[in-house]
Amino acid sequence: MTDYFEVHARDGPARLGELRLDPPLATPATVGDRLADAGSLWADEREVPEGSEGELTVLPHRGLPGGTPEEVRESFSVEYPDVEYPSAAVISSASPEAHAVDAYLLSDGQSIVGHGASFVSGIVSVREAIQPDTLLVLSGVATPRNVATLVYAGVDAVDAARATAEGTRGRYLTTEGDRRLSDLEELPCACPACRTPVEEFTRADCAEHNENALRAELAVVRQRIREGRLRDYVEGQARHDQWLTATMRELDDRWGYIEERAPILREAEMTAATGDTIRRPEIRRYADRVTTRYRNRFENPLVLVPCSARKPYSESKSHGRFHDAIGWRAHLVSMTSPIGVVPQELETTYPAQQYDTVVTGRWTEEETAFVARVLRRYLERNEYPEIVAHVPTEGYREIVERVESDLALDVTYTVPEGAHPTDESSLENLAEALAGELKYSKREREHNTVRAIADYLLGDGAGDDLFPDLRTTGRYPKLQVRDGDDTQLATMVPRYGTLSFTLEGARRWVESSVPTKRVEIDSFTPHGSVLAPGVVSADEGIRVGDEVVIEGPRAFAVGRAEMFGREMEGSTRGVACEVRHVEEQ
Repeated sequence: MTDYFEVHARDGPARLGELRLDPPLATPATVGDRLADAGSLWADEREVPEGSEGELTVLPHRGLPGGTPEEVRESFSVEYPDVEYPSAAVISSASPEAHAVDAYLLSDGQSIVGHGASFVSGIVSVREAIQPDTLLVLSGVATPRNVATLVYAGVDAVDAARATAEGTRGRYLTTEGDRRLSDLEELPCACPACRTPVEEFTRADCAEHNENALRAELAVVRQRIREGRLRDYVEGQARHDQWLTATMRELDDRWGYIEERAPILREAEMTAATGDTIRRPEIRRYADRVTTRYRNRFENPLVLVPCSARKPYSESKSHGRFHDAIGWRAHLVSMTSPIGVVPQELETTYPAQQYDTVVTGRWTEEETAFVARVLRRYLERNEYPEIVAHVPTEGYREIVERVESDLALDVTYTVPEGAHPTDESSLENLAEALAGELKYSKREREHNTVRAIADYLLGDGAGDDLFPDLRTTGRYPKLQVRDGDDTQLATMVPRYGTLSFTLEGARRWVESSVPTKRVEIDSFTPHGSVLAPGVVSADEGIRVGDEVVIEGPRAFAVGRAEMFGREMEGSTRGVACEVRHVEEQ
């Protein structure tokens, strides 16, 4: 049971936590000065120490280097006692095991750092083996340059040993690299150690600077986690070292590990500034859902348009002009990098409403191939009586032409060569291409939007199953969802592009054939939140931000997940769900 560490916020595998020593420590952080090492069993037999509330005691251990044969690891494994003070075990990434401790130190950390695949494999294997609410410490490897990526991978704490050692050797560390002290003509830092003239700057000063730089970078990382924007930072920071870039890409390929920990919604803007953004789990998950769950319910032609800088798209000037020309006679789908395609009903969902991308007017081959692949899958699933591409000739048209050729489609292009989609001639062509088409009603738009969001969040067909007799009230995008008897079932939340269920809506969800994201709790009535110790079981498909049904012997409730499913079951501290509505049984 974890008594001395609690996770307060998550940003993918990265966590903002509290190590409850005396005084407490906000993580990720350096913990070297808060560790009390009880010693190695290789040297001698060791007594279990008395421990202290002010330190994290590393229990007697046998550290094994990377590459140690399995039979040797098994022969020299250690049984760690259950103690009543903050404690840590030393384990190997090659054979990680859970123990009754609050933290884990990797014995082979230095051997896996520097190689992307080995590092990711090691961290993932450890994280999957140990309790989700325990602290993972990596010692002897952290620098200002690499610590953001270490934390992004799932490391909670480090020490300053390497930074200090590099300083005593005359290596001046920064977030973008290191320099020999003898090569510096000025000190590019304003920390206390660097206020000395460069000609008087000693190796002791250099070691102090390195520690300051590491702690400052960890403060930046903690703030990025609070904001939900660590990945944006890591995409730039990892560029300073090849193995860090490799590590980030290896993590992206660990779909099960990274997607499970990625929230389904955020308030923070996603900055799409590099080609690696396309590999983000949120992007890949959106593309997968829109091409496997979304189903077009309109009978009108499809009009493909470019995205806009303003989100949601319908609030932009360019899309306002598109809507004026279309006049609700066609189904609008936006094309964009790095998202792919965004049907008009899903424009408020995450990340379609929260991203911002670099606009140059030129598309890379990777962007072109990705968006073409998503558009192809979308059109394979959804049929239209006619397809109109109201897109610029640069980039967008090439994508549409690729898919047109692959699927043997007949596409009408309405933007003349060299013209802009908002030019009068282009808009006139668009209006003419839809001449004779019937308008669909406001009610149809709203109903299709609610059902499409339900499909996107809960699964293919969920919208029709949950809302067969749908009525909507209110004004888009904040719609109230009601049934034929005027009972409110849910509300659209435009801030996140999701649905928030009422108790009646939650009951309908449970009674339907739509897979329910269910959290079973112990015999109590939750008010405000459900803590992890009160969770009996949770659906493995639950992600942070998901709508969940909460059931127990004494209560039926609905709310939003603050942990992913397996974390709810395996944690002994922290908020598992926030409760919106509850009824005592």
